[in-house]
Amino acid sequence: MAESLSPSPGAASFWDQRYRDGTDAWELGQPAPPLAVFLQGHSCAPRPPGRVLVPGCGRGHEAALLADLGFSVVGLDFSREAIREARQLHGSRGGRLHWLQADLFDAQALEASGLAPASLHGVMEHTCFCAIEPIQREAYRTTVLRLLKPGGWLLGLFFCHGRPGGPPYGSDPDGLLQEWLAAGCTAEIWEPAQGSVAQRSDEWLGLFRTPTAHHRSAE
Repeated sequence: MAESLSPSPGAASFWDQRYRDGTDAWELGQPAPPLAVFLQGHSCAPRPPGRVLVPGCGRGHEAALLADLGFSVVGLDFSREAIREARQLHGSRGGRLHWLQADLFDAQALEASGLAPASLHGVMEHTCFCAIEPIQREAYRTTVLRLLKPGGWLLGLFFCHGRPGGPPYGSDPDGLLQEWLAAGCTAEIWEPAQGSVAQRSDEWLGLFRTPTAHHRSAE
């Protein structure tokens, strides 16, 4: 009898099943504390108004926080189940919060949903970058740079563990910084995160700005 194959992390059904089974160990039931504290009190934190994308938004806690702070937010996830639960938990926050089930790397689908080049003021990263395979990270950077307006911001909480395999896939802090700098961004903040939950002592907080004129690699 043939053994059934489980979906790979590159398939939406893999993530749908994790949400249905409650095996989404990244779920905190709240916005990640380092991001919440930074946004609510740091002098360098981006301020509303502005349109912000949260890729890989999961159950939408960070997206809802941004909407509550006054941003216009798009919470995007590959998983239909994640978007269903996010919408159920957080609603639309008076029209400031919109939910989109789509592939971050499908430029045509994004543009059809209103995520055109240079249409965003900011991107909030938490658990998307570590969930995609490392080979996709260049595409992630390219997508972020395409969607952000010149001078736009990326605020992220990055897993910088050295364990093999994933997800969550780890990063080297120095290497990750150099990759964003090589993409043309400037780093306003890049430091070990403060206030992470106990099991996530390897998080780094970054605030990056895109160049005033987008740097694009040759096609």
